[in-house]
Amino acid sequence: MFLLRCRCLLAICISLPLSPVFLQPFFVLHKAAAGASLTTSRARRRVDISQPSSPNTKSAKRPRDEDEDEDDEGDMELYEQLRLEAFHRTWSKIQSTINEVLRGINLKLFDQVLRWVQESFSTVRSVMRPCPAEIQQPYPLLTDVICRKIPTAFVLTKNAEFVDDVTTFRDLSDHLESNGCHLAKLSSTELSGKHGVAGCLRSLLRQLLSDVPDVADVSALASWYCGAKNYDQPIIIVIDDLEQCSGDVLGELVMTLSEWVIKIPIFFVMGIATTLDAPRKLLSSEALQQLYPCQLTMGSPSERMNALVEAILVKPCAGFCISHEVAVFLKNYFFRHDGTITSFISALKLACSKHFSVEPLSFLCMGTLEEDCENFWRDKFGALPQAMQKQAFGLPSCTRENNSIKPGNNLVEGLSALMKLQRDWSSVLSCLYEAGRHGKVQLLDVFCEAINPDLHTQKDSNVELPMSKVTNGNLPSRNSGAGRRFLPQALDTVRYMPMETLFHVLKVWSIHLEGMNEINDKVKELQSTTTSATSADCVRITKDKWTRSTNRAANGAVPLNEKAIMLLDDITRNFLVPVECLPFHEIICFKNVGVLQSALIGNPRRMVQLDLLKSQSRLKCSCCSRNGIAVSASLHDTSIMCNLAQEYGDVINLHDWYLSFDGIINNANSKGKRKLIGSPSKKKSKATPQESEAMIQARFCRAVTELQITGLLRMPSKRRPDLVQRIAFGP
Repeated sequence: MFLLRCRCLLAICISLPLSPVFLQPFFVLHKAAAGASLTTSRARRRVDISQPSSPNTKSAKRPRDEDEDEDDEGDMELYEQLRLEAFHRTWSKIQSTINEVLRGINLKLFDQVLRWVQESFSTVRSVMRPCPAEIQQPYPLLTDVICRKIPTAFVLTKNAEFVDDVTTFRDLSDHLESNGCHLAKLSSTELSGKHGVAGCLRSLLRQLLSDVPDVADVSALASWYCGAKNYDQPIIIVIDDLEQCSGDVLGELVMTLSEWVIKIPIFFVMGIATTLDAPRKLLSSEALQQLYPCQLTMGSPSERMNALVEAILVKPCAGFCISHEVAVFLKNYFFRHDGTITSFISALKLACSKHFSVEPLSFLCMGTLEEDCENFWRDKFGALPQAMQKQAFGLPSCTRENNSIKPGNNLVEGLSALMKLQRDWSSVLSCLYEAGRHGKVQLLDVFCEAINPDLHTQKDSNVELPMSKVTNGNLPSRNSGAGRRFLPQALDTVRYMPMETLFHVLKVWSIHLEGMNEINDKVKELQSTTTSATSADCVRITKDKWTRSTNRAANGAVPLNEKAIMLLDDITRNFLVPVECLPFHEIICFKNVGVLQSALIGNPRRMVQLDLLKSQSRLKCSCCSRNGIAVSASLHDTSIMCNLAQEYGDVINLHDWYLSFDGIINNANSKGKRKLIGSPSKKKSKATPQESEAMIQARFCRAVTELQITGLLRMPSKRRPDLVQRIAFGP
């Protein structure tokens, strides 16, 4: 009878209105012991939620322990707020750097589009400059086919996904509008068969006119353009994703506006993601004849990625960095998502947030954004509890025996040395990329190899030979780049570099190595040698002339290219130390690639399950915190049911499950009633009526249904209508 009633209530529980019930904290229903009566044929499966164990009530030092726990909780909340503030400041700096880099890359394209707009406008005005009365005439002024062509700029974005182009075309629109152009944007949704040409014109008028007429017509746009403030500037229509538009609707719009191109100078800017043949495939030949095309190309995703890696990873703008495993994962994640910059930035932001949420001392990373970072670190470290100070010197990077750099006993000095070594590492890596990019080496590949701690080798000797004494016997092996490693490939590019290119590379090296005076002097010595050699005979060392150059160097004279290789190889071995080999790197470096991977891939059902089991820690309510790990009746019904389900195996008996739920609710009501009777101040208050069995069954059915909707429960089958199957995720 009970099962039949439950199955009927399951069908109506969601729509059943529940009366508000005043539930108070009460003594909890403890978890069943190993020998309890609630047993099943299968082994129990619990989800490990890592909750703290309940306090020992028999301890004589309980008040003192509770005070210490409260102080520790207060400190943890304080440092949690500091880490949150550090994350916001760090990512705000990174995001602003990303915006500046992308804007700088696109600025060249924006200037080309603006120059094309100005030239096209001058061409249209040179044909005829109609007066306002002629503009508002309903018939065309000219019938010449050439005068009816609409200037159109096709911008090839080279992106497989449109998500990277959203910001680019938004910045392009702002750039054109700031230079006086009238701007309107039409999306692929507006250029669909559902809206038609009328919808496109209505959207066009809505963006330009303050008062849009009921009937969308180009004549209304002509009347607006006759105004004194609007007459001397062109109208630019930006269509950011041409391939997603309806060809019929776009073709009809082109034919309509081509009749007014002399009266109203309207130009198109259309984004193309695939190839420049896309307009020919999309539009009819009649519509294509009304366009006067101009082809522009945006920078490739690899170029933008190189610029971003250099700005936010090679030269850490906010102090935050990533490990080798995380860098390789982000690289593969970038290519798996068709090379979209947006996916890379989102994954990097998630890695940054995970670092500040996991590492207790990560808030010290904020010191790199301060003017006086050492004073900031000294103040913050002095205010740390003794346990956290010991934790800083107990980091794995400070305790391992094979450290080439000793951590010392001062955290401030250790962090300062860490940042100094990171700056030197960044300078040397920039020199390597400057040499390797002439051999088409990508910066992301060089970066992933440069931060690999397994490839790091100790420097062979502290003795540095002067450049004047370098001979062929001292040169690194010519086969050093024979493998597939990118660092030797960058070194090998210098070997066959023409003299003029080498002179330019050395000039860039002197800029990157500006803070390293001793190395910079050697670069300037090479520059002076290169200048004299170039002015003498402008000799170019190429692969074809390599044999003759080695014969000329038989007497001990080394070609300039080999001296440059020797210098670059020397600073690489001495200064290209990965961050994972340095003490205290855990404070600024995110290393847990497993956490990042699980967060990006996502596991929503397991997260729902963990949130239901840890609802006390999520809500942080006073009624549940005193109960430890026990189930409180003040929790939501679904959370109570999920916690009770932990006592069973894969199969749960509905009747036993309901009795446990009913016991919690009834005990809560009786506990509240006893408190109400024993309190003199509440004698005049009305007692909360005990819930009926039907109401408890309705709440039970609603909770079961919610667990089924979230995918944590499989409903009964016809063979076993009294059993449900629990679906557990993870250990």
